[in-house]
Amino acid sequence: MKLLAIASVLASVVASAGVLAAQGPATSDAAYPSRPVRLLMGPAAGGPTDAVGRVLATRLNEIWKQPVIVENRPGAGNTIATAAAAKATTDGYTLLFCPVSDAVAPSLYKQLPYDFTKEIAPVAHVGATPNIFVVPPSSPAKTMKEWIALAKANPGKLNYGGQGIGQSGHLTMELLRLLTGIDVVYVPYKSVGLVVTDLLAGRMDAQITNLPAHVENVRNGKLRALGVTSPKRSPRLPEVPAIAETVPGFELMVWYGVCAPAGVPKPIVNKVAADVQQALATPDVQKKMEGYGVDVQYMAPERFGAYIKAETAKWAKVIKAGGIQQQ
Repeated sequence: MKLLAIASVLASVVASAGVLAAQGPATSDAAYPSRPVRLLMGPAAGGPTDAVGRVLATRLNEIWKQPVIVENRPGAGNTIATAAAAKATTDGYTLLFCPVSDAVAPSLYKQLPYDFTKEIAPVAHVGATPNIFVVPPSSPAKTMKEWIALAKANPGKLNYGGQGIGQSGHLTMELLRLLTGIDVVYVPYKSVGLVVTDLLAGRMDAQITNLPAHVENVRNGKLRALGVTSPKRSPRLPEVPAIAETVPGFELMVWYGVCAPAGVPKPIVNKVAADVQQALATPDVQKKMEGYGVDVQYMAPERFGAYIKAETAKWAKVIKAGGIQQQ
């Protein structure tokens, strides 16, 4: 009888433990976050992506009443941070600020230490900025149509500068090449500053880079803007046509989002997404984002996931068609 009684007590304890274990994640999810959260960042500190991520982190700090620590892990085309996020504990206390480079990397690199589609979960799209196509005032091309005609009449003779293979400016021109059939020469530079110096001096035929970088140069006449890469004109330079007005179907946005290691409980993913949406609705955050040239554009996890999938497929096509060698 004593053995039966002991067995009964043990069974009760095990059952209770099972109930508590089942309830544990839900309780944790409800209390999330109860300690500091890391936000891994691929780009180095001080750049535009880092700046946008820090604006969001500061607001989430206030919403969560917990520190959101931005941890920069630059290098290898922003893939070092993504690799760290893929291997992180799936408790929601490590997040990833995931930009457009995460959609480019699978096609640009031969071997990645992670599978983005399997090891990273989309949480929220934060915003995007277009690139801008600029030429020196000495350029004979006054419009995008004229520049494309000039390039077609002089195959392999026009050049454009950028900061490295696979960067957004390089890929923007590759997309333009794919859609128009032009043949132009890419000149990689060690820094954006050197590109701008040569461009302003008329030693470079064109540059494509993030729109905020050249707003003032365009307004004061130092450079001529022929187009922006958003599907419609930018309110920052409404007089500059969208390239899509000349090349139907052309669109490229440099976008930013928040991701997490795959396996983070769905309630936590949904909470982070909802809190990101709340943060983006704050006038102060919107003003700061606008200052960095970013249009706030929230997307929930499922829609953001579909967007990343479409972007990854697009850049795979561009990289293959452009004959860009994998790194």
